[in-house]
Amino acid sequence: MPLSDEAVIVLRAAGVSLVLQAGRPMPKVLHWGRDLGDLDASSSEALRLTAIPAILPNSPDSPRVFSVWPTEFEGWSGTPAQRGHAAGRATTPRPTLQGHDVSLTPDAAGGSVTFEFADAISGTRSTLRYTLAPDGVLSVDMAVTRDSSLATSARDSPYDLGGLTAMMPLPERASEIVDFAGRWSRERSVQRHPLVYGTHLRESRRGKPGHDSPFLTLVGTPGFGFGRGEIWGMHVAWSGNQHYLVERLPEGAGAHSAVLGGGESLSAGEVLLDDGDTYTAPTVHFVWSDAGMDGVADRLHRFLRRRPIHPSRPRPLVLNTWEAVYFDHDRTRLDRLVDAAARVGVERVVLDDGWFSGRRRADAGLGDWFVDDAVWPDGLAPLERKVHGLGMEFGLWFEPEMVNLDSELARAYPGWLLAPSEGLGPVARDQYVLNIAHPEAHAYLIERLDTLVAEYRIDYIKWDHNRDLYEAVYRTPDGDRPGVHRQTLALYSLMDELRRRHPALEIETCSGGGGRIDLGILERTDRVWASDCNDPVERMEIERWTSLLLPPELIGSHLGAAVAHTTGRSTAEPYRLIASLFAHAGIEWDLTTCTDEQLDRIAAWGGIYRDLRGLVHSGRVVNADLDDVNTSLRGIVAQDGSTAVFTWSRTATSSGGQSGRVPFPGLDAAADYELRIREELSEHAGRESIDPEWAAAARRAWLRLPGSVLAGAGVPLPSLSPQQALLFEVRRID
Repeated sequence: MPLSDEAVIVLRAAGVSLVLQAGRPMPKVLHWGRDLGDLDASSSEALRLTAIPAILPNSPDSPRVFSVWPTEFEGWSGTPAQRGHAAGRATTPRPTLQGHDVSLTPDAAGGSVTFEFADAISGTRSTLRYTLAPDGVLSVDMAVTRDSSLATSARDSPYDLGGLTAMMPLPERASEIVDFAGRWSRERSVQRHPLVYGTHLRESRRGKPGHDSPFLTLVGTPGFGFGRGEIWGMHVAWSGNQHYLVERLPEGAGAHSAVLGGGESLSAGEVLLDDGDTYTAPTVHFVWSDAGMDGVADRLHRFLRRRPIHPSRPRPLVLNTWEAVYFDHDRTRLDRLVDAAARVGVERVVLDDGWFSGRRRADAGLGDWFVDDAVWPDGLAPLERKVHGLGMEFGLWFEPEMVNLDSELARAYPGWLLAPSEGLGPVARDQYVLNIAHPEAHAYLIERLDTLVAEYRIDYIKWDHNRDLYEAVYRTPDGDRPGVHRQTLALYSLMDELRRRHPALEIETCSGGGGRIDLGILERTDRVWASDCNDPVERMEIERWTSLLLPPELIGSHLGAAVAHTTGRSTAEPYRLIASLFAHAGIEWDLTTCTDEQLDRIAAWGGIYRDLRGLVHSGRVVNADLDDVNTSLRGIVAQDGSTAVFTWSRTATSSGGQSGRVPFPGLDAAADYELRIREELSEHAGRESIDPEWAAAARRAWLRLPGSVLAGAGVPLPSLSPQQALLFEVRRID
């Protein structure tokens, strides 16, 4: 398209506008957020005019610019979009716009804008693409190519790329940050703090996002909650090292106040671009909502559900063997477990760790992906045939990226380890990292996985990754090179090739639980294991925050034993049953120890899961904003609003004796509803002598309530004892 200083491009979708000024010297973002409508020429000119900031004292003599590819040349003192050098030179990039392309989707349903740049300083050509999806999610893609013919210096040196950071501007009213910290078995622990001057930087150098991943960084109006406030959010769709930042300078960012951005974190020398080489950055997704965090989640869930690869069939009820048998792979015991699973309605059985050569404990066998003849003299075929014969799918656990030193693989191929030439570094969980980008190691894994999937008609793989990467370098004749970027691409290649060979195969991503959850790995997998913690008190919170990014059908949630393996906490069965319903449900419990009465209750729970999963795996996730942090009212509402399901739960006692009126979120105050409390799973264990009258009636039968009360004024909820929950079904009366 022809270029001019006045060229204004507008993308619109689902109540969101992205407005760009495409002229030289560099494009700028004029607006990202609330839909401004179909801008006419005068409105576009007004937006362009008001994007020119003041010239401040003791500042550059022309207005500072925050462009789409910000650099020092524009007076930008914050984080640059591009960092790198060529043999210590070419350190101050000055990209200039060469052209742009616009593709608009009819009926204000999004579109894309692509900018092409050339830079004589760094000797690179680069591409920046904005894509606004029909649901309002904005995806930003960046790429840079070495073109030494452009370079004014260091033409014969490769360009050592320090990183690319995609950034979007924030307005003054975005003044509070929510992101996440955590640890193993306590992932996605929310933290909230004000946006102050400087850079709020979260960086993962664990070789994966990590259990403490920021996951989703949200910046919003003060006090924003699940159902209130205006929010700007960002997620890096990458499974290796990464960074998230929120940055505010005293001079602002052009006409804006601050910036939000992120990308891959690269080590020095990790990406060396020779002439013609291209680095493609991971996609960074941005999302805006004026309906609080639930609004952010709704956009992201719609975005993910539109993908061609998104699971489309009902998510089967799973039994995973880990917390039932651990390494004790006794065939008789497993047969009894499979029979019990079939009795309660399980639809998929996953044989976890312990089936392969030498794997009787955690410090041996990893890497030797052959069935252990000592434990399985006839291979896995008898178990596989039994599982399939009972009408269930068969799954198997792998950890392809790791290796124990006590393994035939490590003894035969020590050069396949991802470790320095000087020797191995720290061990973690009794294992080291396999250099899966090594061509021979990569070929070995493809052959083993492909052979086992075909031989045992494997329907499902639980793909684990149980340690951080330290000193993640690979060995070359010229010395050791940083290896996380190569390792991440090799992981993607392994999964892509396996899925190409077995299109019906499903894969779960697990990394010591929730240590590798991102939209890069989700392009290749069908489910995440949110945490290794099966304690429902912990897990309900972990899953609630995980569902800000992922819809429930992608989040595995298992019913565990009364005493949690990871915390030692004992919880009542009804609470555990209800806690596992709002995701992709499963069981991780030795059912052979259950009484007939318990098995009947689990079977009833499985029936409720099958009844509700059509709603749970397609509806809108909603959460009530409550002052009492020990309580939670969470629901899923059908897209057409016709039905809904809610859980009301309590984790600990509070000073208040009762809740007061609480509106049910996500319902229409102008509609009429009827609701009931499902008693099959939740015997009354409240703290009050008598339920609120409406709740007592809803226990007996469907109770009719107008939306003005249920969704508007609210209702007083039963005062539960700690670690108790209620399940509500709601349907609109038309």
